[in-house]
Amino acid sequence: MACKKCGYIDPKETKIFKSPVCQICKTFAPNNPIDFQNYISEKIDWKILDTFRKYKTFPGQKQKQGMQKMATIGRLQTRPPLGYDVVNGNLTPNEDASRVHSLFKTFLARNYSLNSLAKNFSLSVNGLKKILSNRTYLGEIKFDGKINKGTHPSIISPEIFYATQRKLKTYLKPRKQ
Repeated sequence: MACKKCGYIDPKETKIFKSPVCQICKTFAPNNPIDFQNYISEKIDWKILDTFRKYKTFPGQKQKQGMQKMATIGRLQTRPPLGYDVVNGNLTPNEDASRVHSLFKTFLARNYSLNSLAKNFSLSVNGLKKILSNRTYLGEIKFDGKINKGTHPSIISPEIFYATQRKLKTYLKPRKQ
């Protein structure tokens, strides 16, 4: 089917509010149904958008490429996790690093519920699970599903981290019905 906005026949077309649109028009389409109908009514010739298709450039693509490049050289792409500060673009452990280490050790040593452990460390349960599974504490950077060696020092040893992952798996098993 042809795109409702530009008329281009795209094999990867998708439907938004039951209207077929090509990949380029989908990128710029608003989320509100009324705005979307106004967007569709402003027709455009598909040839004008052909440059985007030819060079496969989409908005935000250069930014993502830059972020991937920084991740491959070991730089963090988001805000620093608990226990780290950013100094001159690099992660450095701060005073909360000992708190993070204590959190991992306590989780392994005792049979606390996740709820009570989270309360003891003034965290939410989801925040606790995020900390316990964050690979940044190993000295790694994860971005876009890929894991890269970071340039920052690790807070947690691999033995403690992987033991925590095994124990966390048993805590997060689905309940039997």
